[in-house]
This record gives sequence, C-alpha cells and structure tokens, in this order.
Amino acid sequence: QVQLVESGGGLVQAGGSLRLSCAASGRTFSRYAMGWFRQAPGKEREFVAAISWSGTNPYYTDSVKGRYTIARDNAKNTVFLQMNSLNPEDTGVYYCNADRYPRPLGDYVREVLGRWEYGYWGQGTQVTVSS
Repeated sequence: QVQLVESGGGLVQAGGSLRLSCAASGRTFSRYAMGWFRQAPGKEREFVAAISWSGTNPYYTDSVKGRYTIARDNAKNTVFLQMNSLNPEDTGVYYCNADRYPRPLGDYVREVLGRWEYGYWGQGTQVTVSS
C-alpha cells in the first residue's frame, strides 16, 4: 500500500522559513515525478512545485519562484520543500503528490492539474504564516 506522509508544517511569522518533507512508502518513487500542492481556506487546491525523478529543471508556480526550493532524496524516497520569505498568502494545507508511472515532468503536472484525484496523495500538513 502506497503512503505519502508530509511533515514539517507549523506556525511561522512572515519572513520566516519552513522545510516540508514527504516520505513515501509502499513503492520506490525514484523514477517518478513528485509535486507539492496547497489549499488555502476557502480556495481551490493549487500547484506549488514539481520535480522530476532526476531532480533537474523543477517547476514552480510564479508566486513562489525565488522563495521555494523543491528537492528530493531518492535513496530515502523523500521529497522536500524549502520555503523561505514566507508571507500570509502562503498559508494553507500543503499536500505531496506522486506520479503513478515514469514520464516527463510536464506531462505529470498537466495530468494532476487536469484531475485532482490523479496520483498518490498525502494527508497534508498545515502551514500558517502570521503577519
């Protein structure tokens, strides 16, 4: 049974940093794209960042470029999201997602954006940024 478990969320002041982790089990994801998504209160889930199996050329949504960094450790079956210069608009539940099979990163991102039920999802971790 595949499981994704996010951790690292919490309450932080504006300008602060957090590092999220997503540990996968039940399957080796070293050849699969993975991504981070978030959902703010009263808003739809949105894409944040995604990374290919090799870690090259990650994708970011415009609002987090230059502040967030996605990375992965395939040996540990874990993906990370380093978040710096946080602001209240970054508040939300952050979810980890993993692809179901190996393919180009862009194809994976388009699939998830097209249907939110796609892939493997974690339970989410809450990030709250106070002003």
